[in-house]
Amino acid sequence: MGTATPAPKVNRIGLPIVDYRGGKSTLCAGCGHNAISERIIDAMFEMGVEPERVMKMSGIGCSSKSPAYFMSRSHSFNSVHGRMPSVSTGAILANHQMITLGVSGDGDTASIGMGQFVHLLRRNLPMIYIIEDNGVYGLTKGQFSATADIGSKLKTGVINDLPAIDTCAMAIQLGATFVGRSFSGDKKQLLSMLKAAIAHKGTVMLDVISPCVTFNDHEGSTKSYKFMQEYDEPINEVGFIASFEDIAVDYDSGQVLDVEMHDGSSLRLRKLHEDYDPTNKAEAVKTLMQAHDNNEVLTGVFYIDTQKPTFTDLLNLVDTPLATLPESVTRPPKAALDTLMHNLQ
Repeated sequence: MGTATPAPKVNRIGLPIVDYRGGKSTLCAGCGHNAISERIIDAMFEMGVEPERVMKMSGIGCSSKSPAYFMSRSHSFNSVHGRMPSVSTGAILANHQMITLGVSGDGDTASIGMGQFVHLLRRNLPMIYIIEDNGVYGLTKGQFSATADIGSKLKTGVINDLPAIDTCAMAIQLGATFVGRSFSGDKKQLLSMLKAAIAHKGTVMLDVISPCVTFNDHEGSTKSYKFMQEYDEPINEVGFIASFEDIAVDYDSGQVLDVEMHDGSSLRLRKLHEDYDPTNKAEAVKTLMQAHDNNEVLTGVFYIDTQKPTFTDLLNLVDTPLATLPESVTRPPKAALDTLMHNLQ
């Protein structure tokens, strides 16, 4: 008599993790982007998110291929280079009850897409925006991107002599309400930050250092696995307790900051970097600037604000998604147009 095959583990909405997976990756073996995709799968599974309630948005680049590798049951749109923020804005305004997850790259965001990226931040658009940051253009043979550090060296020996754009400092200054940096090789930290991002209402901007094994994982690169393992300095230990889980006290009293998220979940931050306060915008930017001067790579949750209204809040949208409203409601009648034209005469 054969042994019965055990039933697959399911999450709180009854789905197995296979329902959160996507196609087989075509990225290089060892690419940090694949590790990020795995953490997205784990976070969505553990939070019990319905795949059909997620919109996956992307631009152009190695990073923007990765949404094909997770949550194949979700809605997906691959926009043109640097234009993911505007496409996401339209999609969110059409259906603000969906969860929007955007995956971009350092080139897609900090170069050609910068103009749109800054306006997404200042609007506090309710979406999760992940930058898979490797410091190079992986699809076009590894040129430096705008996030490459001064002094970083390409495999060809070329040295970067231009200052890097710190997307985290920019996001904090311009209005994002959840800003952090992680490393694709730090599974625990990245998973906790992604789960907190799902629970947050507002713009979540996560810069994830994701080494390019083909063009930027060598001696002299500041975006390599070795460099991050040696110079990664977390400012806080990130924990997350979902609203449907029992809250366990796992840190000593007085060392922990608990931030209540919009859905009742709790983001738990244990201070590792002096008396760092992630709710203080000025201190967050100052800390990032000091770290840059000291050649440190800080990771963790830099800034969080759970009170600021989102773009959809400011627009006073009706609860019913605009995309589902009938034409009789969204399109003015002919009489309204006639009145308008008459008044313009």
